Amino acid sequence: MKIQGINGAAGIAIGKAFVLPSWEWDLPDQKMDSVDLAQEFERLYEGIRTSKDEIEYIKNEFKEVVGPEESSIFDAHLAILEDPVFMNEIRGIIERQYKAAEVAVKEAIDHFVTMFDLLEDEYMKERAIDIKDVGNRLLKHLLGAPEITLPSDTQPYILVAKELSPSQLAHLNPSYVLGIVTLIGGKTSHSAIMARALGIPLVSGLEASLGMPVETGDMLVVDGDNGLVFTEPDRKTIERYTMLRSKELKKKEQLQVLATVDAVTKDGAVLQLASNISSVKELDLALKHGAKGVGLFRTEFLYMDRAAFPGEQEQYEVYRLVAEKTAGQSVVIRTLDIGGDKQLDYFELPEEDNPFLGYRAIRISLDRKDLFKTQLTAILRASAAGNVKIMYPMISSVEELQQANEVLREAMADLDERGLAYDRNIQVGIMIEVPAAVMIADLLAEEADFFSIGTNDLVQYVLAVDRMNEQIAHMYHPYHPAVLRMLRTTVDAAHTAGIDVSVCGEMAGDERSIPLWLELGIRHLSMSPQSLLRVKHRVLNTTAAEAKEEARKCFALRTSSDIEERLQIFNDASGSPDDHSGSNAS
Repeated sequence: MKIQGINGAAGIAIGKAFVLPSWEWDLPDQKMDSVDLAQEFERLYEGIRTSKDEIEYIKNEFKEVVGPEESSIFDAHLAILEDPVFMNEIRGIIERQYKAAEVAVKEAIDHFVTMFDLLEDEYMKERAIDIKDVGNRLLKHLLGAPEITLPSDTQPYILVAKELSPSQLAHLNPSYVLGIVTLIGGKTSHSAIMARALGIPLVSGLEASLGMPVETGDMLVVDGDNGLVFTEPDRKTIERYTMLRSKELKKKEQLQVLATVDAVTKDGAVLQLASNISSVKELDLALKHGAKGVGLFRTEFLYMDRAAFPGEQEQYEVYRLVAEKTAGQSVVIRTLDIGGDKQLDYFELPEEDNPFLGYRAIRISLDRKDLFKTQLTAILRASAAGNVKIMYPMISSVEELQQANEVLREAMADLDERGLAYDRNIQVGIMIEVPAAVMIADLLAEEADFFSIGTNDLVQYVLAVDRMNEQIAHMYHPYHPAVLRMLRTTVDAAHTAGIDVSVCGEMAGDERSIPLWLELGIRHLSMSPQSLLRVKHRVLNTTAAEAKEEARKCFALRTSSDIEERLQIFNDASGSPDDHSGSNAS
């Protein structure tokens, strides 16, 4: 039986099901004596402390596997345990209704989950899973219940669950889990994000379409690319998907061969493919995939998972290590970019109606020049060890750039006084990610050494679309004609001023965009380590002259859908990974 669900994480899995049992809490709803209130509060607080410690441990373990960005999902879980509304609800039930701590926690969970389920916003509805995950962890400690564990002494299996919490995903062993099927959840759930990071195929949202329940031992085929699940598949279906999976594995092997090959089109146009990283661990993966340096080092992750701001020496050691590992290749270090969706536990940001338009990135740095100067000093010191560049985020005016450079000059003067080495000719660039910067790109180009276009935020601000909002996510179009015009304006200004321009957003990692970069004259792209080989393969199988002609036609089109369709057709016409033998791959 073929069942249509939601494609949460790409890939194909074939195997037998293991059905994960759900938490079931049978709690007696009996009243306590008032004298026991203090004891119940102490039990509650002890459970909260233990839960926090456990979440921190899980977060750090998961960070070692996938990096800091994906592991920051658990910050939301810690925030729930510190949320005054959630905690006051629990305390109120204990205090006013004389109920045991575990009963109060269960009732509070049910109350908030019901509230979230009533919301129309799919992204917010999926946060109910996080509340249940945290609540179940707290209940587990209050009741002394054992953890629900996954088998690790069997053949690899396809994990089936009503819903899968981030905590459960963090505990699984990818060597045993071929794929995941959940009845509840969607693309924006934290579990889907984690499954993608782990590279495990996931199909979710099957509750409405699943007729007969799946049982442990049932044969399944999971098509994470198309959001399909086949229960008790016939021989033809198994053979077809076995062949598709073999092709998928073969393609990965063939792409890895390209790690040492330069990204050169069939007619000789060279592109430099660098990587976006958040940690030294990510850099190792990027270099393994043939990255030509680091186009974006997101330094904010150095500031997370800790109790206070990192000092100069600690930052310097990380930046220096990255510079040394890249062996003379360019390392673009972006200064602190917090605010919006990135928060620090120890640095309280103001409550804002729209934090993405508020106190964030360079605005915080210029307001807290002490912190900014410390970071710039550390970056400058690291520049003595390699080809390091500085990049400021969210610049929207010439004044901001000038003020930032003034702090940089102060940091240089301090290092001169201390007799410490640094690159006196260090290049300083800016992120182009707000429309204001595009409109004054010619003025900014007179002050900056290079531009890097951050397409994620630029698209969001140009179109006034929050891509994490499920109700309007369909309006988030990177190939909107307005976005393409913004790109051209920025590149023209950079080239007129004689400075380099690169792209470091998700569009850089989308191989369909290659014709646009070739036509615009962009030759530096920075992307996730996972995208490097795929994009390089596409470059090797592209003729620049043909791609430019295709891009010119795209720039003349009037709608996003027409542009995207044309780029997709051109992309599909390129060869498979083993077709690069006749190109510049040799």
